Parts: sequence; structure tokens; C-alpha cells
Amino acid sequence: MGIVQGKRALVVGVANDKSLAWSIAQTLAAEGAEIAMTYQGEILEKRVRPLAAQIEADVIGELDVNDDAQIASVFAAIKKKWNGLDLLVHAVAFAEREDLRDRFLTVTRENFKKSLEISAYSLVALARAAEPLMEAGGGGSILTLSYLGAVRAIPNYNMMGVAKAALEACVRYLSVDLGARNIRVNALSAGPARTLSSSAIRDFHSMQHEVEARSPLRRAMKVEEVGKMAAAVLSDFSSGVTGQTLYVDVGYNIVGV
Repeated sequence: MGIVQGKRALVVGVANDKSLAWSIAQTLAAEGAEIAMTYQGEILEKRVRPLAAQIEADVIGELDVNDDAQIASVFAAIKKKWNGLDLLVHAVAFAEREDLRDRFLTVTRENFKKSLEISAYSLVALARAAEPLMEAGGGGSILTLSYLGAVRAIPNYNMMGVAKAALEACVRYLSVDLGARNIRVNALSAGPARTLSSSAIRDFHSMQHEVEARSPLRRAMKVEEVGKMAAAVLSDFSSGVTGQTLYVDVGYNIVGV
């Protein structure tokens, strides 16, 4: 039996087969969970559906995390499908390209709000929708994805670093709100990975090489390592862990000069 055998999991944020969310979905499926997935827009739907078929996941519907009606529709579909939910994976983030590459000082008010809403508030919105479904089953586990730029000033990360800092704060406050209902909330802070979102970061390859050269393990993080850690944190093996940001970055976060 797998470590999440029989658990019902909703994975939000798969963009393609390079996504960290996809690695998580694959691992959860291999460890015995039933998987539901969402997509945003026609282009991503064409990528997500074949991936879902590989792990016998159900594509539950379209989900723009800025659209409360779509959030309600997706969770209504989850309730109809399973009448409950055990696991929720939130892997959604956004910043305009210029707000990664230009000076942080130049970010506009509108872009600042947009990035925070998509990258951080969306976790709050999804957790609120998941709460009654998880509570009905006696509890659940929520996981989001962060990065070291939340706590350090990383070149060319800028606005996304601020959004990830807000996301990690949301994890702590949500864990307090939901803990009495036996719902845990955690974040994984992954190392640099070649994903659709990382392609917008200038000098991303330099970031990867820096990790390989200076991390305690002297190598880059493997995408599958995020999937394995996610399954462990989401599972009952981590029943006493909540409100935490856990690093899966081959140890790079501990290294000084």
C-alpha cells in the first residue's frame, strides 16, 4: 500500500510535463491516491488532459483562481464526485515578466496587486473552499509551493519573491485557522527547476549552476524529489507537521558566503 492509499487529492497548477505540480500528481497517484486536476484556458487544457490520462486522473474542470464562480464550480464538482476531499495541492503563481527583470522599485500598483492575488490570495480562496469537504472527512492536508526568494533577495526574482513571502505567511495563518479541524497547511520551498514559469527568470541557468556548485549535495534538485517530499508531507506520515515551509533544495538554503 502507498502512503496516501485511498486519499482523494485535488492538484491545481499543472501546466505541462515539466511542472512541479505534475511530479507531485504522479507521485500521489503512484502512492495510491485518487487524483483530480484542473486547467486554465484552452491551451493548458490540451496539455493537462493527456497527462491526466497517464495517471487515470479526472480533469474536474477549468479553474482561474481569480474567478470565485469557477472556484465554487470546481469544489461543487469535487463534492459530487467524492463527497469529500483529503488533499489539496496549490501550485499557482504569477508575476509580469518586467516585474522579474526590472528593478523591484518600478513595479506598478496594479501589477503588485495582481501578483499577490494570484500567487498568495488564491491559496486562501482554495483553502476556504476545501475546508468543509476536508472537515466532513475528519481532516485533510494542504500543500503549496514556494522558493528561497521568499526569504532572501534573489536576483531577477523581485516581485515573485514578495508574493512568495506573502504565500508563506498565508500558510502560517491558515494552519492556525484550520488546525482545530485537523487540516494541516504546509509549503515546500523547492530548488530551481526547469519549468514553464522559470523560463521567465533572467539568468535562470546561472541560478541552477550556483546551486549545483555550492549546495551541500553538490548537485541540482531533481523534480521527482519534490514529488516524493510532497507525498510525504501530505500523507499521515507527517500528521504532526503544519504551518511549515520545508526546503527541498539539496540544502542550498543553509549555505552562507
